[in-house]
Amino acid sequence: MNSVTVLGLGPMGRALAGALLDAGRPVTVWNRTEAKADGVRARGVRWARTPAEAVAASELVLINVVDHAALDSIVTSAGSSIAGRTIVGLSSDTPDRARRTAELVASANGRYLDGAIMTPTQTIGTADASILVAGPRELFERHQPTIATLAAPTWVGDDYGRAAGFDMALLGLFWTSVSGFLHALKVADANGIAADELLPHALGIAEILPPILTELAERVRDDRHDDSAAPVSSVAASLRHLIAASRDAGIDPAALDAFRRSVDAAVGVGHGEDEISRVLAQL
Repeated sequence: MNSVTVLGLGPMGRALAGALLDAGRPVTVWNRTEAKADGVRARGVRWARTPAEAVAASELVLINVVDHAALDSIVTSAGSSIAGRTIVGLSSDTPDRARRTAELVASANGRYLDGAIMTPTQTIGTADASILVAGPRELFERHQPTIATLAAPTWVGDDYGRAAGFDMALLGLFWTSVSGFLHALKVADANGIAADELLPHALGIAEILPPILTELAERVRDDRHDDSAAPVSSVAASLRHLIAASRDAGIDPAALDAFRRSVDAAVGVGHGEDEISRVLAQL
């Protein structure tokens, strides 16, 4: 079977290399810190001394590093060995950075796909893993069988920035949700409510979110914001109470203030009785 190269051996890179080995693929690896390769080297991977040597070893090259600055540095140092290879960038970064990496690879006569791994390290190589891939569809389809040994692959379009666009949007949802929960715990604590007391009620909030998110997405899709269950004006009042309670609890309410300004702007242009989906235009 054709070999695959993995550059970057953090927890995710090691998981990728391990899944490829489990699938019977010959694997070449490189990492700035050689000791991080010890585990996969014990399983029979080939160690490359330089990025250029690693890239030259395989037609398909996976690069999993911290961001596109590190990815681009590896591509640049690999030099002429990039020519004729398919580089799959698996770094979390902005859509524009993904597009610039695609240009850099093309300038070295290589081919590029940009990927966003959407599930935790422990899922790699299982049916629960998911990866979004952007770039030329023909190139995606050529390498889909190999990518599928790592995660269930979904092609999201020719635009090299689309996988990162999904990634950034969903990470924004994830981290604002986590920060919102921490915020809730702080407000609760300031009012004598323990974390384990609040948790069942927080989980109840999480359970009602799927239909709310579905409705908001449909309203935005259809540009329909009337017949509101959560009018903008009511949200504005609720936010003011929450900001005051946050300040009383010693929490910086900057994130809530930013949202309040958008809500107030929607009220200011006459959308106070519309559904909260109307605020999207003011963000």
